[in-house]
Amino acid sequence: MTTTPEDIHIARINASDRTPVLFVHGLWLLPSSWDRWARVFDEAGFASLTPGWPDDPDTVAEAHAHPEVFAGKSVGQVADHFAGIARRLTRKPVVIGHSFGGLITQMLAGRGLAAASVAIDPAPFRGVLPLPFSSLRAASAVLGNPANYHRAVPLTYEQFRYAFANAVSEEEARDLYDRYAVPASGEPLFQAAVANINPWSEVTVDTLAPDRGPLLIISGEKDHTVPWPIANASYKKQVRNEHAVTEIHEMPDRGHALTIDHGWHEVAETALSFISRFVGRPDA
Repeated sequence: MTTTPEDIHIARINASDRTPVLFVHGLWLLPSSWDRWARVFDEAGFASLTPGWPDDPDTVAEAHAHPEVFAGKSVGQVADHFAGIARRLTRKPVVIGHSFGGLITQMLAGRGLAAASVAIDPAPFRGVLPLPFSSLRAASAVLGNPANYHRAVPLTYEQFRYAFANAVSEEEARDLYDRYAVPASGEPLFQAAVANINPWSEVTVDTLAPDRGPLLIISGEKDHTVPWPIANASYKKQVRNEHAVTEIHEMPDRGHALTIDHGWHEVAETALSFISRFVGRPDA
């Protein structure tokens, strides 16, 4: 059996006495989008782990050269992939996710796999009803063509500017697009779009799980893709869990790119502060 770099990293984390932090990226990004966050959490005494979705390439250049590797990845498949990683860790991890990664984060927490979790601008799950126009427009790059269900779909710069980078300057938006944007599987967006009319949807979260753990939802005030009505509706579902703390925090003047843009550190510190309250800060 071949030992992968991920295997080695997990073994090192398990051999340490540090609490793991499992980062889950969303559509149109790669694990490298978490690199700066990982350094912040490592320096705080945690052990960061930034795995990709199944078949993720290592670099943006590879992603553009072989976009087909992103196709056909469903929400259920990706959630099971990250659940498998969480179960290989000897200590229950903190889980932090953005966008569809924020949805996966809540799914893992609902399975009892998170010591604490932070869902940043999380994609909606079954039962979250608001559907603002800006979300429909942001998703139209995929949902506008039913054939995209089975495809890997890139964003044009104009689509990225609207969906991710509307709250930053033109210069920064172009830099973020060049540095981070990659094609993404169309399937999760179609799954989310019909989750509320599909009783067998994979896009479900056990919001009442007694072992869910503390949860923070972070919302960017100016997010077009997952605006406040969606994030707040997710919060209202989650806060009904009487067994665990649920909080929500709005980041002023921030869009969907809040984890990678110039203000990423403020968002990371907000997440770290929440986690430290419930899991403890190892460097304290």
